[in-house]
Amino acid sequence: MKFHVNRDVFSEAVSFVVKLLPQRNPQPILAGVLIEASDAGLSLSAFDYEASARTTIEATVDEPGTILVHGRLLSEIASRLPNAPVQIEVQEDGGILLSCGSARFTLSAMPVHEYPAIPEVIGESGVVPGDDFATAIAQVAFAASRDDVTPVLTGVQLEVSDNQLSLVATDRYRVALRDIPWDGSAAENTAALVPARTLQEVGKTFGHGGTISISFTGSGDREIVAFTAGNKTVTSLLIKGNFPPVRRLFPESTEHFAVINTGELTEAVRRVALVLDRSAPLRFTFGADGVTMDASGGDQARASETVDCHMQGEEVVLGLNPQYLLDALSAVKSEFVRVTFTSSDNANKLSPVLITSQTSVEQAAADNFKYLLQPNLLLR
Repeated sequence: MKFHVNRDVFSEAVSFVVKLLPQRNPQPILAGVLIEASDAGLSLSAFDYEASARTTIEATVDEPGTILVHGRLLSEIASRLPNAPVQIEVQEDGGILLSCGSARFTLSAMPVHEYPAIPEVIGESGVVPGDDFATAIAQVAFAASRDDVTPVLTGVQLEVSDNQLSLVATDRYRVALRDIPWDGSAAENTAALVPARTLQEVGKTFGHGGTISISFTGSGDREIVAFTAGNKTVTSLLIKGNFPPVRRLFPESTEHFAVINTGELTEAVRRVALVLDRSAPLRFTFGADGVTMDASGGDQARASETVDCHMQGEEVVLGLNPQYLLDALSAVKSEFVRVTFTSSDNANKLSPVLITSQTSVEQAAADNFKYLLQPNLLLR
């Protein structure tokens, strides 16, 4: 095999396909990048049985063929090559020679026959706006659990309904939800539970305008979802299990809420939380005079700050995890945020607060972002 390719194009392609591979893989063969050269150009793929990435680029192919080479090493080399065309060829002894300008690298070839087949992208699909999808992922994925003890909570649930795609995530203490437009053939009520880490990489890679095609395929233990934009495709094995029915937790409507400047609340929470002990809740008092935050920590350190707010309803005192609240505020894409106080039939149970975007004190924003946060008990 022998081909010539643009340095920048090749470097970007290699970087893309290795990005989803784990840092440490128990099977060395899965650390490889599969490079296929043909008359149609160059195809680069990576697969670890959970996720795959594939892209095609233009190249001058002198001799078609297929090689498997260590992905991360190739990516590091490609990112540091001089500004000249890249040439790769297989030598008579089976080694791989990479040349670029005056730079020469000889790499070991991995056994192609041991590499698993890359998943094929077939099945029902639809299209979403790339920028909307990337924003929605950023607004939702952080709420997924990082605890592998409950795998079903480490994913983001994608749900197709009518002409919209919903993204939902929860870690039991909070729920994030965002709806975006959907145009496709996938049946209504189609659902896919995608690992949050994979979805976050998809958002970073594909979220620069244009459209993203999403396909649902497979059955049984090999159900996958595929994301395609331009010449790039990422597939992910779905998480097995039943995602909890968290939608029913969101209240239909309530007139008990506070509207606060998002930036002012964010900075105040960061300041006051500095004196808090680790994992301790921050005390909030929402009232007609504003929202007051109080914190006390070790060494008798104390902090307090009040931010103006528009309050509708009676005063509320509750404790909130400051980092969980900051996560929500960073996801709010408006100048103002609405904090809605929900009610519960159980008088002994703290009711969650609903956080949504708001374009002004009078009018709610239309980005459909919703975030439920469970309050913490406050020590009296």
